[in-house]
Amino acid sequence: MKVRPKSARRLTRGLRFRLTAGYALFFALVLIGVAALFRSRLESSLDEQMREVLLQEWAAMKGYLQIRDRQPRWFFDRDDPDESFIVERLRRVYMLADAKGNPIQWSTVYHDDLTLDSPEHIRAAIAAAEPSWRIRTDRHGEPYLIRAGVVYDEAHRRPYYVAIGRSLAPSRAIMREYTWIYAGVIPLGILCGCVLGWFLAGNALKPVKEVARAAQRISGSNLGLRIPVRGAGDELDYLIETFNRMIERLEKSFQQIRQFSTDVSHELRTPITAIRGQLEVAMFTARTTEQYRDGIFNALEDVERLSQIVRALLLLSQAESGQLALQKVPLDLAAVLRDLVEQFEIPADGAGVRISADLPEECVVEADRVQIERMVSNLLSNALKFTPQGGTVRVALERLPDSVEIAVEDTGRGIPTEHLPHIFDRFYRVPETHPQPGPEKGLGLGLSFVAWIARAHGGRVEVASEPGRGSRFVVVLPALATPTDQNRQPAGHPAPG
Repeated sequence: MKVRPKSARRLTRGLRFRLTAGYALFFALVLIGVAALFRSRLESSLDEQMREVLLQEWAAMKGYLQIRDRQPRWFFDRDDPDESFIVERLRRVYMLADAKGNPIQWSTVYHDDLTLDSPEHIRAAIAAAEPSWRIRTDRHGEPYLIRAGVVYDEAHRRPYYVAIGRSLAPSRAIMREYTWIYAGVIPLGILCGCVLGWFLAGNALKPVKEVARAAQRISGSNLGLRIPVRGAGDELDYLIETFNRMIERLEKSFQQIRQFSTDVSHELRTPITAIRGQLEVAMFTARTTEQYRDGIFNALEDVERLSQIVRALLLLSQAESGQLALQKVPLDLAAVLRDLVEQFEIPADGAGVRISADLPEECVVEADRVQIERMVSNLLSNALKFTPQGGTVRVALERLPDSVEIAVEDTGRGIPTEHLPHIFDRFYRVPETHPQPGPEKGLGLGLSFVAWIARAHGGRVEVASEPGRGSRFVVVLPALATPTDQNRQPAGHPAPG
C-alpha cells in the first residue's frame, strides 16, 4: 500500500484545502445545475418551435391540397418561386391515404426512409379524428417529428389521412453543440472555483494565523500579553475577545496559585520553625524533666497548629475540586442555628460579648447539615473574635418567597472597603494598621469555606461592613432544592469535628 507523504496529508487535512474543496464543489453543483436547467429549456423551446412550424405548414397544406374524385391535386402558381418552394417543402416528408388505409400519395423520404404508416394506424387515426404527434426515426437514424390528421374532399366529405413531417436533425445538432460547449465550460469553471476558493480561503484564514502566532507568544511567564482586537466586529474579533478573557482568567488562576504557594509556605514554615526552636531549646538548655516536658508540650501545640493547617487545606482542596460531595437532606435551619447560638454563649460570655438570635419556629430547606454548621460556626467565630468587650453579635434567619437568608451581624472593628473583595480568598487576612493585643490570628481560610459552602448549596454570601461600626454577613440559600431519597437528619444531630 502506497503511503502519502506527511506534507500531502497535512495539506488535505488543512482548513484552507477543505474550504477550497467546498468552493469547488459549490461551483461544480451550480454549473451543472445551470447547464441542466438551460438544456431542458433549450430542448423544450426547440420542440415547441418545431411544432409551431408544423402547425403553420399544416395550415398551408390544407390551402394548397385539394382532393377531388379521390385524386389529390396541389394548386399553386408554378411560376412563383416562393409558392413552388413552399409546396416542395410540404411534400418532402408527406403521405396521403384513404379511410381504408390505402396509400394514395407519398414522398420519397416517407416511403424509402421512414416507411409508410400501416393501415391499422391510419384507420385508428381517422376514427379518432384528432391530430396526433409522434417522432419517427429513419433507417439512417435521423429523427423526424410527424404531424398527422384528417382532411376531407370537397364533394363527398370523405375523410383522408394526411401526415407531414420535419427533420429534428438541426435541433439535435444544436443540443449536441450546447452539450459539448458546457462540457468544456464546467471543468474550466471548477478550476476557476478552485483558484478563487484557494485565494479567498487564504485571505479569510490570514487573521486566524496571526491570532495563532500571537497566542504562541503567550506563556506562563507573560500571561499579561493580550491579542489586539482587529476592530472589524466580526466572528474573529469575538474569538479574540473570548481568548483574551480566557487568558485573563488563567492569569488570575496563576496568580492565585502563586499566592497560595507563598501563603502555604509561610503558614507551614511558621509552626515548623517554632517546633524546631522549642525542641532545640529543650535539647540544649533543659536540665530537668519539667523543662523537657514544657518544651515538648510547646512543640506539640505547634504540631497541632500545623495539623489544623494541613487538614483545612486538604478539606478546602477537596471541596473546590468537587471531591467533597454534599449530603443534602431536609434540614430545619432554625433548630440548627438555635443549637449553634447556645454553643457559642459560653465563649461569648467569656469575651464579654452578648449574643442573641432572631429565629422563626421552623425553616426547612434541603442542605448538608455538617457544612451548614461549619459555615455558621466560622461566621460566629469571626464575629466573636473581632468584637470587643461589651459588643453584641446577632444571628437572624428570614424566609423569603424564593430564598432563605442567614444573617450574622456584629458591632466589632469592621472591615475597610478596599479589603472587602478579597476577604473570601485563601489565607487573606485584613492587615492591621495598629496591631493590638487580642485574639490569635486565624489561618485566613474560614471565609473561604463559607463562600464555598454557600456556592455548593446554590447560594451566595453578601457582606457589608464599616470600620469601627461592625460587619454584617448574609448567606442567601435557595428556599427550594432538589429532593433527596435520604432520611431527614434530626435537628439535634451534632456536626463532626
